[in-house]
Amino acid sequence: MPHTVALVAMDWMNPFEFAIACEVFGIARGEVMATAGLDDWYDLRVCGVQGGRPIATRLGFSMVPDRGLEAVATADTVIVPMTPKPDDAEQQPTFWRRPMDPEPDLVDTLAEAAANGARMVSFCSGAFALAEAGVLDGRRATTHWMYLETLRSRFPRIEVVPDVLWVEDDGVFTSAGSAAGIDLSLHLVRQDLGADVADGVARRMVVPPHRDGGQAQYVAVQPPPPTAEHALGQVMEWAIEHLDEPLSVDDFADRAAQSPRTFARHFRAATGTTPHQWLTAQRVVRARALLETSDLTIDQVAARSGLGTAANLRARLADAVGVTPTAYRHRFSRAS
Repeated sequence: MPHTVALVAMDWMNPFEFAIACEVFGIARGEVMATAGLDDWYDLRVCGVQGGRPIATRLGFSMVPDRGLEAVATADTVIVPMTPKPDDAEQQPTFWRRPMDPEPDLVDTLAEAAANGARMVSFCSGAFALAEAGVLDGRRATTHWMYLETLRSRFPRIEVVPDVLWVEDDGVFTSAGSAAGIDLSLHLVRQDLGADVADGVARRMVVPPHRDGGQAQYVAVQPPPPTAEHALGQVMEWAIEHLDEPLSVDDFADRAAQSPRTFARHFRAATGTTPHQWLTAQRVVRARALLETSDLTIDQVAARSGLGTAANLRARLADAVGVTPTAYRHRFSRAS
């Protein structure tokens, strides 16, 4: 009997995350199944909050799911692709109680499905629906990097995990923003049907079967510019202009006309970190920009960013975004 997947459709949803589940779980690719000796694919069931009622998407078209929430409660896997975001609040249908709050009947049904032993899955902000249903209580979970703090503050019983593409915790799966739903879906196929099948689906979709690193790679590199809001602003600006030079706390302190101990204390109070940690972070930001926009060698990037050696650059970039300089450049290069 095929594994049933209930895909929740809700008003004002983003069709992209919804389509990911349709693409992976809804299309039975004959050559992939034949190679693996599979007779059945997943049984994908699109479920509306109110079965038979049109679902309005964010992009000017509607769809009419054949099934209602009753199919969610009995499914083997339940996928919530997203929950409308706070900036959609004024345009959301009136039955939405608050931004990022799912319709009450859906919350109850998700809790019922989890109690029945379903594998629970969310893409992007769909984690908020699982959270409202209590499915994420006491578990590790993630969501789009823009909403991590909102999830953490609204649901303190969840251990919110940043800088990952997806999280698994005892049969409950949550993914980061949008396209990370592809990574998670392929992982579920790999878990259910094996690596060869997941790789075959990835080839048909023309996506990598596995991506290294986490969503920190995709956070815009926009460090707050130094300002005159505190006495350290000019020192920080000077340091950013001299990242390729050997800098120490003594150099910072001399520039600020303070003792090293006093400067370090004031710096931590103002920024929440140490001068050394801040300097390393700025050098990684510079290195990322050079990898994205230049054809400099890895050694040259290390030198111009102040990280010194290619080995140190590799270590610091791995700490920050979880990939090598070469992999980062391959993914994000904007050089002509």
